[in-house]
Amino acid sequence: MAFYACCCSCGPKMLSLQLLFLSCLMWGMGARTAQLRKANDRSGRCQYTFTVASPIESSCPREDQAMSAIQDLQRDSGFQHADLESTKARLSSLESLLHQLTLGQPAGIQEVREGLQGQLGALRRERDQLETQTRDLEVAYNNLLRDKSALEEEKRQLERENEDLARRLEGSSQEVARLRRGQCASTRSSSQDMLPGSREVSQWNLDTLAFQELKSELTEVPASQILKENPSGQPRNKEGDNGCGALVWVGEPVTLRTAETITGKYGVWMRDPKATNPYTQETTWRIDTVGTGIRQVFEYSLMSQFEQGYPSKVHVLPRELESTGAVVYAGSLYFQGAESRTVLRYELNTESMKAEKEIPGAGYHGQFPYAWGGYTDIDLAVDESGLWVIYSTEEAKGAIVLSKLNPETLELEHTWETNIRKQSVANAFVICGTLYTVSSYSSTHATVNFAYNTSTGISKSLAIPFKNLYKYNSMVDYNPLERKLFAWDNFNMVTYDIKLSEV
Repeated sequence: MAFYACCCSCGPKMLSLQLLFLSCLMWGMGARTAQLRKANDRSGRCQYTFTVASPIESSCPREDQAMSAIQDLQRDSGFQHADLESTKARLSSLESLLHQLTLGQPAGIQEVREGLQGQLGALRRERDQLETQTRDLEVAYNNLLRDKSALEEEKRQLERENEDLARRLEGSSQEVARLRRGQCASTRSSSQDMLPGSREVSQWNLDTLAFQELKSELTEVPASQILKENPSGQPRNKEGDNGCGALVWVGEPVTLRTAETITGKYGVWMRDPKATNPYTQETTWRIDTVGTGIRQVFEYSLMSQFEQGYPSKVHVLPRELESTGAVVYAGSLYFQGAESRTVLRYELNTESMKAEKEIPGAGYHGQFPYAWGGYTDIDLAVDESGLWVIYSTEEAKGAIVLSKLNPETLELEHTWETNIRKQSVANAFVICGTLYTVSSYSSTHATVNFAYNTSTGISKSLAIPFKNLYKYNSMVDYNPLERKLFAWDNFNMVTYDIKLSEV
């Protein structure tokens, strides 16, 4: 414990001694203990010593420790001095500003205000730009995700199709060689109209899914070389636009609309030939069919909306749709349910399902598609007499089967089995109760090559020119009201004028 000492010398001046002693006593009042000693020094003089214990220090610091403490205090003092100078400078700036405001200098205030307003405006503009960029990036990101999913699905399908093409090419080469050797089986004598290439003649393996995305050029043979009948496409009667005669002419394609994204590579579009309220003859519907989970149906009240790509309504079907075989008739959408042989009726005005029917034995999901593939096993059609369904079965061994449907209940009213191989034609449609087929989906010099008349049960070959302008025609349907063919050719929605012979 350290002690503080006060030393008082005895002398003649007692008053000074008393004052000094009193001061020492007062200085040491805060100490815990105090001691007073009286003794002579070496010279014989009397000395009073007063000792007081330190209230805060346990021991007296050494000299080096004292110097360190002093240096610390000096540094702290320097820092405090710098802070003080900085505070003084800021205070001087504030005093100057206060002085300007006090003196009422409007020019200075206006400059400050304008500067602050300018900075605020720049910050707002920058914020708006960042928000706009963020929204644009979100939209672009969502579009990229959709396109990525569609591209991945198409890539998988193309890979499968590439493998199938390799197998089909080998099988087709063998078939052509066999036909050239004249080893075809004879047709049944009971039918003079049986087509070579029917199920009785073909030796192709029908139990495989070997016809998805078939390149029709590999197997396409002009009808005039297949049939012994008269191959001429000339009408038997005088040509005309009235009545319900035979198809004699198909015009050049007219492009109305082009799809915007990869999901529109192939699809289906249509108008109702028997429109019901609130729809009109101008109301148009469109479905993009690339990918899976297809449920959206775009509705356009006006033709101008369809051409510009602005739908007035979007229907979301309660069941997924498959392929390009859908049609609209009498206010309802008829379509094939995904991965099933079921045909469904969806009433557009009430947005509700009204009927569904399984087509007995019909192939589906790649069993008996058209030549271009696309799971086109079940194809619905409309003509002057009503609703039809085009398909094939195992029993028919791949030949086209045509059935008339009740538009309310979807019950099959009548069925015809043709001798036209479904997988060897690119598409089919019905006009006035006659089934017509298209030879190729990609050739610019294709033909309407076969016709099957349901009234007579007779097939015949045709050679009516049909142009696939964009070389990937995935849908051909007939509209009996407009007397036109509607088609979807490689992203493009087109129409063809037609002429029928007079009855």
